[in-house]
Amino acid sequence: MVRANGAVSLRELARVVQTSEVTVRRDVRALEAEGLLDRRHGGAVLPGGFTRESGFPQKSHLATAEKTAIADLAAGLVEEGEAIVVGAGTTTQELARRLARVPGLTVVTNSLLVAQALAHANRVEVVMTGGTLRGSNYALVGSGAEQSLQGLRVSKAFLSGSGLTAERGLSTSNMLSASVDRALVQAAAEVVVLADHTKLGTDTMFQTVPTDVITRLVTDEPPAHDDRAATELQALADQGVQIAVSGANGAPPGGEQAPARRAPLPGPRRGMALRSGAGYGEPAGAERGRVADLRRR
Repeated sequence: MVRANGAVSLRELARVVQTSEVTVRRDVRALEAEGLLDRRHGGAVLPGGFTRESGFPQKSHLATAEKTAIADLAAGLVEEGEAIVVGAGTTTQELARRLARVPGLTVVTNSLLVAQALAHANRVEVVMTGGTLRGSNYALVGSGAEQSLQGLRVSKAFLSGSGLTAERGLSTSNMLSASVDRALVQAAAEVVVLADHTKLGTDTMFQTVPTDVITRLVTDEPPAHDDRAATELQALADQGVQIAVSGANGAPPGGEQAPARRAPLPGPRRGMALRSGAGYGEPAGAERGRVADLRRR
């Protein structure tokens, strides 16, 4: 799965191999020790460090439920008659689909996917930047895109990225994309970052938005055992970032989502007992078999 998609979440791996996330986490560590993948908070990626970036086909299948919940929550931050900028990404694409219902809205974007999502929204005006098409994420980049944003002023910028840390803020793996994102930020009075929990604590090559420039983060609830993601959220809140957390992970069957929570967040969850689940405490032979199964996938 990691080879096919470039990256995959622990939740998705656990679903495919029908075991617990705690067990999958242990198996992923074993595969990392063999050099077959790199661990990331909440998931795994192909080896490659800071410079590797998945393309749109791969990203569109990752953390889909989380992105949907984040987009639902972020759409509530947009008011009738506003002018906003929306950056490129699969999460911002989900947001754009919900913005089609906001009357009198003006959306400036460098993303063909965002523009496509709003193409038939009669009450929304879409303004595209210039620039050169970057096919891997269907975004316009380069000096043409940056120059078209000069002199622009809007109320909010909605951006995503490859990673988010309290130390460096939002980052991405591509220099051209990072440069355009910085120009989008310069045009906005407020900056809203959309990032699911798998990106929390991940640092990539090019900084796009420093932490002190981020007004609000919209994210999903980290899994109960993911102390590192919870710690990163707390660190962001401590630096003044407003946190809005969707209820994607706690959604009951039937698609209804739990209400969103807002900062302040609780402190890092220390000393939590591991939840028992399928595969926990299995004998070594069963574990080796499951690791082999993951390797094949």
